Amino acid sequence: MRILLLSAYDAVSHSYWRKGLVAAFPEHDWTVLSLPARYFSWRIRGNSLSWAFGKREVLSRSYDLVIATSMVDLTSLRGFIPSLASTPTLVYFHENQFAYPESGREYRSVEPLILNLYNALCGDRVLFNSAYNRDTLLEGAERLLRKLPDQVPPGLIDHIRARAQILPVPMPDSAFLPPEPTSDALSLVWNHRWEFDKGPELLHAAVKALQASGVRFTLHVVGQQFRSTPAVFDDLKRDLESGGNLGRWGHIEQVAEYRQLLQRCDVALSTALHDFQGIAVLEAVAAGCRPVVPDRLAYTELFPDECRYSQADESRALAQMVAALAEQKAKGEALQVPDVSHLSWRALTPAWAELIAGVTA
Repeated sequence: MRILLLSAYDAVSHSYWRKGLVAAFPEHDWTVLSLPARYFSWRIRGNSLSWAFGKREVLSRSYDLVIATSMVDLTSLRGFIPSLASTPTLVYFHENQFAYPESGREYRSVEPLILNLYNALCGDRVLFNSAYNRDTLLEGAERLLRKLPDQVPPGLIDHIRARAQILPVPMPDSAFLPPEPTSDALSLVWNHRWEFDKGPELLHAAVKALQASGVRFTLHVVGQQFRSTPAVFDDLKRDLESGGNLGRWGHIEQVAEYRQLLQRCDVALSTALHDFQGIAVLEAVAAGCRPVVPDRLAYTELFPDECRYSQADESRALAQMVAALAEQKAKGEALQVPDVSHLSWRALTPAWAELIAGVTA
């Protein structure tokens, strides 16, 4: 089967997914086009222009299936390259703009929302990595449609819902590793992008609460960094250093070294304002970490109640959960870790194979 795979805003999580997908199905003939994850507003609106006039020969070839991320300006691309309009198309939503938190500094535009809506409407099959992602898109799209002044056809949300399916981004088998915990104080890892939407302020508040309570712990703050990071990271590092709680600090380039750190940690933290699947936490759990995550977002689908801290006074609730786990470890009790093997490529390849075959049947 000849498959065209399009990733218009190829962020780390999107690249992780597309590379895994291609590797899982070597029997297919893949053509992959991707664009760098920068200049968000331009990229989501301009990708069809960049590709249609920069990659016209590639896009005009005959394909059996198009798989596109939700960032692809699919409707415009089909207009520029008419042959794509008759090719079966699967749209994959890693996230949706309706549920993306606002920093207060961005230019507010309806354009990303319209892009999500149009893509969800024109895909033959619309995939989401979690029910949370699907539901927030449907709810957000319905709110948007109610605000439009006129000529809004009925049944658009039902049209999307009928084509929607949940199929998570799988983890590679190499992510599933035996835990190698140390006998030292409780070892925590926060392994997310260093941006406002991952909740570093909540993390800092929880750290201060743990220090005030005298809890013994080490915190490793790793994950993708950018040229500009929230100022709270400077305060967090200072407080961790002064309290003797600082572990690894900064992005770890080598995957093997990063996964070895996960194996040695006891707990993986999330303080995210949004997570549509939470691959960073899932990979830590696959390496033996106990998740401590908010009682919201996609986490309610992934982990049991005892792994989720209350939404009421979250920093206090997070600190209390971590303190209880530190006490457990001090007593020599093993920390219970949920099984996430059902989210591996080994487990999910049949579902992906069935989907690809079904769309092109």
